[in-house]
Amino acid sequence: MKSQNAEGKIKNLLERNVNGIINKERLSKELKSGRKLRIKLGIDPTGPEIHLGRAIALWKLKEFQDLGHQIVLIIGDFTGLIGDASDKKTGRPMLSEQEIKKNMAGYPKQVGKILDLKKTEFRRNSEWLVKLKIKDIIHLASLFTVHQMIDRRNFKERFKNSQAIGLHEFLYPLLQGYDSVAVGADVEIGGTDQLFNLKAGRKIQEFYKQKPQDIMTLEMVAGLDGQKMSTTSGNIINIADEPNDMYGKIMSVRDELIPEYFLRCVNLSQTEINETIKRLKSGTPDYYKAKNNLAFELVKLYHSENAAVKAREYFVKTFQKKEMPKDAPEIKIKKSEELAGILIRAGLVPSKGEFRRLIKNGAVEIGGEKIKDIHYGVSMSVAVKVGKKKFLKIILA
Repeated sequence: MKSQNAEGKIKNLLERNVNGIINKERLSKELKSGRKLRIKLGIDPTGPEIHLGRAIALWKLKEFQDLGHQIVLIIGDFTGLIGDASDKKTGRPMLSEQEIKKNMAGYPKQVGKILDLKKTEFRRNSEWLVKLKIKDIIHLASLFTVHQMIDRRNFKERFKNSQAIGLHEFLYPLLQGYDSVAVGADVEIGGTDQLFNLKAGRKIQEFYKQKPQDIMTLEMVAGLDGQKMSTTSGNIINIADEPNDMYGKIMSVRDELIPEYFLRCVNLSQTEINETIKRLKSGTPDYYKAKNNLAFELVKLYHSENAAVKAREYFVKTFQKKEMPKDAPEIKIKKSEELAGILIRAGLVPSKGEFRRLIKNGAVEIGGEKIKDIHYGVSMSVAVKVGKKKFLKIILA
């Protein structure tokens, strides 16, 4: 983004990708006062990767950090044992301590793509939550009613449909709220689905005689399937994805989601984004060109411009050349799979025996290169040519 003065940066911080603020007037005054604020974000380690949806909050933290405020990033190694049910239609499976430890191992490196780690306060909420006694939990629980809990949209739907709601799920907002007390948060940010939990933090801070934190809810981004981007759903684009993989995933995003991705996920000026969206709303929108530009900007943002150039070249070589027809069939995979199984499932090859014969004869190509390994694994979006006339686009989704 182009440089802005302090007033312009504060305006951008309070408006860009922001859904709502409690209390906006007070927060605006605090930001202009020059006082150093403690800005809290909590992340539960539900998976080992940080996706673009979570990155929206990290970029907002960077805006606060650039203005000199203290970022407090809380890894929910304790709350992760429960799982946040804020946007879930069913109970979230409880994670084991081993899973949590494994998932969070790579977070600092990924967060470092956005924040200055030397200026970021990393905390684990097990530091204070394991010390709570049963009487503390009772005090926290007394601040809320069953009606308040059950009235939340997801719980209300599950209750109406006679789906199980575990008592432990009611504890989640209490513990997340207590995090704000433990770190003395002045501001907490989160997605719109987190509003109940964020408000719980304010109430619990008041109970402990602290000034209630201001709240900033951020817009959310849809995943590859058009639903909310979520590690649990698997419809994600991760900020640590390899350049070619990241580029290919963007090219597979639904056309109607492209304006949203430009608004939420790339570091371009608002003017550039508005111009792009205006072109997409014209009578003859070029979504293919827009996706290429979006994919390039994302790879450039999380890797480098050189990586973006190479990823674009790879995509062109793999998907546009070698006679790849526009109407070539597609098949989606969610994790690394052997090419043989994919081609059999797609109906391009009848059996593993036939696949071995094709490999022996050099009749299977990816990106113009002949595949020689019968156990060749596919872990990213690629285009495959089988024989002279059969094509398949494999999309990692």
